[in-house]
Amino acid sequence: MTSTVPSTSTASADATAPAAARSRSGPCVVPPEASGTAGDVAVRVPYPDLLAFVTRVLRARGLPEDRAGTAAEALCHGDLTGFTSHGVTNLTRLYLPLLDSGRCDPHAEPRIVADHGASVLLDARRALGLWAATEAMDLAVERARRYGVGMVSVRGATHFGCAGHHALRAVRHHMVGLVTANCGRQRIVRPVGGRAPMLGTNPLALAAPAGDRPPFVLDMATTVAPTGRVRAAARAGQSVPAGWLQDDAGAPVTDPAAFDRGRAHLRWLGGDPDTGAYKGFGLGLLVEVLSALVPGAGIGPREETAGPAGPDDDIGCFMLAVAPGRLRPEAEFRADAADLFGALLGCPPVRADEPVRYPGWPEDARSRERRAHGVPLEPALHREMLDLAQASGLGFPEPVRPAEAGSPA
Repeated sequence: MTSTVPSTSTASADATAPAAARSRSGPCVVPPEASGTAGDVAVRVPYPDLLAFVTRVLRARGLPEDRAGTAAEALCHGDLTGFTSHGVTNLTRLYLPLLDSGRCDPHAEPRIVADHGASVLLDARRALGLWAATEAMDLAVERARRYGVGMVSVRGATHFGCAGHHALRAVRHHMVGLVTANCGRQRIVRPVGGRAPMLGTNPLALAAPAGDRPPFVLDMATTVAPTGRVRAAARAGQSVPAGWLQDDAGAPVTDPAAFDRGRAHLRWLGGDPDTGAYKGFGLGLLVEVLSALVPGAGIGPREETAGPAGPDDDIGCFMLAVAPGRLRPEAEFRADAADLFGALLGCPPVRADEPVRYPGWPEDARSRERRAHGVPLEPALHREMLDLAQASGLGFPEPVRPAEAGSPA
């Protein structure tokens, strides 16, 4: 990629916060993404060792070492923060098949198509999204440092993991990061009132500094749940809550396996039209406009769309970095950010044992705990990684001894 930004290692959510924030104590609030199958005993492995293993696997598929390391950090971010549907579970289900099929080129060199200073159009040329999205956000940060705002619009991309991971790269520079991505030509979600799927789950993420506290990180699909969580529930033999899926008649479906059988489809945030479905649908279209229409990436909705879902190739991404320190004194911005998120944490709770938290706070707490005591892998996933290690001729990390693991989170 033509850029003045050197390749750097990815900062985790907790690494972006000052030491004072990292030493804070408090309850570990676990969002639904972190939930496992009842009765399962997860196997904990040291985070540095897991990161090194994923890096070696990607190196064996042809990625240069620096790209493989960056991609591994992006992938393991899901396991650190609890968004396990976007973690190493996707190594064998998504990323290795992308590389093995040739849909993703491990040696691709992203190319700048248009450069207007604060705005850049980048063709990722089928590079691994876990790495290429990181480079794109770093370029946006570099431009924001010069112009106050940096926008990198990307086409020709592949799946990039957790959007929040890439948005967080702006926070380490005391900036605000916004990331959106469409799902290329994949069509799995229907317009409100429509019978044919035309859009993807179209995620978006925004990350912002929060003073001496963990960064604010909103990382969300514009549907009620992402496909990864639906499929994870199906693999675990679990049902999903009513409201995630519905059938052609609009009746709720709780069997997640019905999704891949074509007997159920995802619902937009808001659920029904009278409870806000048009807000979720509208956000999905907002992502499609920013991510696909602007750069000229693969667009989901087509007049001829009526058949099965297309592949999520030619994904479009929108990376925006905003440098408030170029608009007003940075110290003022950082103080105001501390006041904003401090006030939220200080809000009197309804229940004394459930203090108010903002998006990003629980994930930061979990990340710190898992860095210290190991990353939990569900037994089936652990066996899958052992099989991959054996097939690849690589060693897999030894589990953390129970005495070292501490209390799970």
